[in-house]
Amino acid sequence: MNATPERPKYAMALKGGIIFILILFLVIPTVLINELIRERQQRLEEAVREVSSKWADRQTITGPIVSVPYLEYFRDSLGVHSYKRYTHVLPDHLNIDGTLSPEMRYRGIYQVAVYNSKIKFKGNFGNLNLKELNIAEQNILWNEAFVSIGITDLRGIEDAIDFNWNGEKYSFNSGLESKDVLLSGINTKIKIEHGDSANANNEFEFNLNLKGSEYVYFSPIGKTTEVNISSPWTTPSFDGAFLPDKRNIDDKGFTAYWRVLHLNRNFPQQWTNNQHNIDGSAFGINLKIPTDSYTKTDRSIKYSILFITLTFMIFYFLELLNNKYIHAVQYLLVGFALCIFYVLLLSISEHIPYNFAYVIASTMTIGLISWYTAGVLKDKKLSFMVAGNLTLLYGFIFTLIQLEDYALLMGSFGLFTILSIVMFYSRKIDWATMMRK
Repeated sequence: MNATPERPKYAMALKGGIIFILILFLVIPTVLINELIRERQQRLEEAVREVSSKWADRQTITGPIVSVPYLEYFRDSLGVHSYKRYTHVLPDHLNIDGTLSPEMRYRGIYQVAVYNSKIKFKGNFGNLNLKELNIAEQNILWNEAFVSIGITDLRGIEDAIDFNWNGEKYSFNSGLESKDVLLSGINTKIKIEHGDSANANNEFEFNLNLKGSEYVYFSPIGKTTEVNISSPWTTPSFDGAFLPDKRNIDDKGFTAYWRVLHLNRNFPQQWTNNQHNIDGSAFGINLKIPTDSYTKTDRSIKYSILFITLTFMIFYFLELLNNKYIHAVQYLLVGFALCIFYVLLLSISEHIPYNFAYVIASTMTIGLISWYTAGVLKDKKLSFMVAGNLTLLYGFIFTLIQLEDYALLMGSFGLFTILSIVMFYSRKIDWATMMRK
């Protein structure tokens, strides 16, 4: 970058074209850096899967569901045959009270949130009347009735589970008698009184000590489902089909309460076989790790071409307004420095909070480009001006990353402001004369 008294004719017009080509060329390293971000994200996901495979995976708890087998007959040319089918009945009331005790596990530099939970289930089924299903009473196998509870990963069960049904205790067995509704879980046979001696209020209760990773969900299978969960985790994310009716989050943790009616979901209280699918109605808590550096770095690199373009414009105007000459190779070196910023940001943010990593990476980049500008232009004033402009640009991008919901609004106003400044300072330039120099 040296001052030159004379330039070939149309040199600045040609320089503009070369700068445009350099900007397009720098798309290549930004794409490669974006692929690096995705690779690091995949490694994080692999770390989560590895920890989950040794601890217990994400958990979705569904139940209890009472299932009663019945016989279905049909006739063909060989005679009369029977098949065993199943009716499935959901509870009238389901109350769930629990606590989550989170822990952090590490695989290399990656953090994975796991938890231990203690959850109490209580409720009732009312009168188990199957008349609405139009099944002949003599075909119902009441003595083979059983209760199922869906648990996504059975490795998370820490203690034996006793099921209290109308004052009697039953022990659960691993696996399911029927997979019409659930794919993974536990079951136990129960005694159901029917006919004239039917119990009008079949009460149940059981405790579940369960381990899991990242999140725990509950299915709203009760006619009225109430869930109350508390935990010392301070950054929960409430996910799934329903958000809490009440929640409180502070520096001591969170409490959350849901109340879901059967009218809020898309399946009835009883049905036969696999007529209905309860998937998609679950809700719960995701133990969100606060620093998602990969997502923020990915968002920041989306502005890389804009950033490179604005920086090159600054140097281009330095040439026009200060009679300086900047070689294309020097533009390219500045462009590479701007690209290296994202590699610095990615690597540093894996070890310290993202905001601090951004400050360190941007300070290093601004310092390098400013030092380089001062060394070859021999003008400290211009180098300070470059440093000031880069600081504003990095501050602008940092603000956009923080304002997730208002990023588009702030970005559009910011770009309009930048364009206005460029137009203001360039309005008196005699472009025809400058381009012929």
